[in-house]
Amino acid sequence: MRAVGGVGALALVAGRTAWGLRRLERRELARGLVQFGYGSLPLALATAALAGVIVVVQAALYIQRFGARAFLGWAAGYGVLWEFGPLLLGLIMSARIGARNAAELATLKVGGQIEGLRGIGLDPFALLVAPRVVAMELSMLALSTFTFLVSILCEAVAARLTLDLPVRVFFGTFAQMLSPSDILGGVVKTGAFGLAISLVSTAVGLRAKGGARAVGEAAASAVVLGCAAIFLLDFLLTTLLSRWLA
Repeated sequence: MRAVGGVGALALVAGRTAWGLRRLERRELARGLVQFGYGSLPLALATAALAGVIVVVQAALYIQRFGARAFLGWAAGYGVLWEFGPLLLGLIMSARIGARNAAELATLKVGGQIEGLRGIGLDPFALLVAPRVVAMELSMLALSTFTFLVSILCEAVAARLTLDLPVRVFFGTFAQMLSPSDILGGVVKTGAFGLAISLVSTAVGLRAKGGARAVGEAAASAVVLGCAAIFLLDFLLTTLLSRWLA
């Protein structure tokens, strides 16, 4: 029953958020973009650099064993664009912006501010929820662009240092063997993960009941449920996109 109630709350949040887009509060949207997007940029770039280096270090074991140095650019780029980049970015952002969004909404909920907005005839979804959902989605898509670029650059540097692979060779196979559909797959995954994080954290925050303890519980639940939703979406999207984009 709790699972059914959670799915129903998620659907209700999605529907009311879509309805509130008509009267979107632009100042709250701008604040959300700075808070969720610009504020997360250093963490996203650090994650991208580590992901790129790790992919090359792990791939180097098989590259040296099978003598496939020329294919490192394609393999490393494909891994970051299709799987590791979107997945790691989604998990990191679920812990950062998902928990923050849930905690802020839970604070407003238990403090009575959301009910106060309804009492004076204002729509909380148009003023608070819809701008946050849009800001988180746009932030994820923007961060994915920087994440992919930094990861690939760090991969090229790591390949040069660990395997003595020229940067020209790395980017040569990267450009020849990767297709636009590979990039599209990563963008679709990132957008789906961003939407899942925003909707799950919002639903959890708005369902908070109690005092200060409920705020902490909402933040923790947003991270756990957001990560679970990301893994589920990753499995489904990988299956569907591999068939559709093949």
